[in-house]
Amino acid sequence: MRKLIVLTVLIGLVFSLGTSVLAAEEVNLYTNRHYDTDEEILDRFTEETGIEVNVLKGDSDQLIERIAREGENTPADLLITADAGRLHRAKTRGILQSVKTETLTQNVPVNLKDQDNYWYGLTMRGRVIVYAKDRVDPSDLAGYADLTSDQWQDEILVRSSANIYNQSLLASLVSIYGEKWAEEWAAGIVDNMARKPQGNDRAQATAVAAGEGDLAIINTYYLGKMINSDNPAEVEVAKSLGIHFPEGKYGTHVNVSGAGVTKYAPNKKNAVKLLEYLSSASAQKYFASANYEYPVNPDVEASELLQSWGDFKAQGINLTELGVHNEAAVKIFNRVGWQ
Repeated sequence: MRKLIVLTVLIGLVFSLGTSVLAAEEVNLYTNRHYDTDEEILDRFTEETGIEVNVLKGDSDQLIERIAREGENTPADLLITADAGRLHRAKTRGILQSVKTETLTQNVPVNLKDQDNYWYGLTMRGRVIVYAKDRVDPSDLAGYADLTSDQWQDEILVRSSANIYNQSLLASLVSIYGEKWAEEWAAGIVDNMARKPQGNDRAQATAVAAGEGDLAIINTYYLGKMINSDNPAEVEVAKSLGIHFPEGKYGTHVNVSGAGVTKYAPNKKNAVKLLEYLSSASAQKYFASANYEYPVNPDVEASELLQSWGDFKAQGINLTELGVHNEAAVKIFNRVGWQ
């Protein structure tokens, strides 16, 4: 069985991976993902290749800092984290190395990977609008810009500006429209908030169902998880909501969970093999069917549930832009009072 090493970084648990991590047929993965889907895929990789995967789990930003602190002595071979903004942060922190192979080039579209090949997207999600079916006519919804109209005064629910998903959404708008437009948009959202930002994406959806507001901004895979939840209350919430993919010239903001090979990877060859495997059709099909995420591999279809939501046009920017404009986005949030 694959060796599983779990770290709760938040409480500062320290452990030694030992000399076995240097074995030729092992690879050491640092990841913030906590899904059973990932465990199944890693088990399949080991079965097919004979390469054991040692897993270190923790908070994304703390894993990045850990790798930086470990420097040349890091046992980490591959870093997986959610959000292109964090992946860009890892790149600029100097803990990743550029890797390019024919397989990765074929499996991951150019806009869903770092422009210098320091990281590659593995799963994709859209940041969309969900609405109360009994109170909102979906024909009244269009693009992100329309959320600032007086029609939605005191009706919008969205999480804190400290959340990386919101930072990347705003960063995408900075990239597309410029800082002035993005700041006016953020100020308009603040004016239309139904309450002070609080909770995660599921909490926003639940608040819409409870009547605290008519609209929420959330990631698509949260709605998929709620629809298929073992909790009947979450299923009822999801059933009461409609999903709208923002339209207009630039479409819907998308983001990724992705991975990069660390700068001092002791098992670089195996790390590249694992990265290629995670972007392969077989792994992508499992990501898509079991975790309600969109595959990045263009040869793999989305799950039936996601297809039932309909097609959408994604923003065409390279996701590197989300990291490039993160600082500007955070400053805008502070200026407009988005807590």
